[in-house]
Amino acid sequence: MASQAELVKQLRELTGAGVMDCKAALEVSTGDMQKAIEFLRKKGLADAAKKAHRVAREGLVGSYIHPGGKIGVLVELSCETDFVARTEGFQQLVRDLTMQVAAANPAYVAREDVPGEVLEKEREIYRQQMADQKKPPQVLDKIVEGKLEKFFAEQCLLEQPFIRDATGKTKVKDLVGQIGARVGEHVVVRRFSRFQVGEGA
Repeated sequence: MASQAELVKQLRELTGAGVMDCKAALEVSTGDMQKAIEFLRKKGLADAAKKAHRVAREGLVGSYIHPGGKIGVLVELSCETDFVARTEGFQQLVRDLTMQVAAANPAYVAREDVPGEVLEKEREIYRQQMADQKKPPQVLDKIVEGKLEKFFAEQCLLEQPFIRDATGKTKVKDLVGQIGARVGEHVVVRRFSRFQVGEGA
């Protein structure tokens, strides 16, 4: 069991709040770290936004092997402190991400990772598909951009609908953002690798 001083130190690292505020939050939440963070955030004393510029050097590498052993996945999820990396919510997110990559087979982490030449090639293909349609150029451009959004939703992990949400409304980036907000840290999906038997043979 962590001492009161250790808990205060951890809470300060997570929230940037003052010592006395952290002590008060821990007393109100009877030592529950998540409740203490929520208490401070409600009071406006925890500033998660200012953490965005900090480097996320801690985290976990999660792995998943699909039953039958034909598909395997590694995912690196980063955060700022080892304390957060050990929380159940963070570890569950890592597990969810590995299963997402196994099932949905994204090519990139984020839309920013898609090379410019790939985007241009996609745009070119979409334009050719609509070459025989007599529509104004601005309408065609809107259709192309709409198709690109669909491309991002299929190819970029953070843009994909979360496989465990049957409504299809929750994107993977929403899950990552929720964990970051809950723990008050910068949480980042660094990279992933997906292996499938027979690929590249």
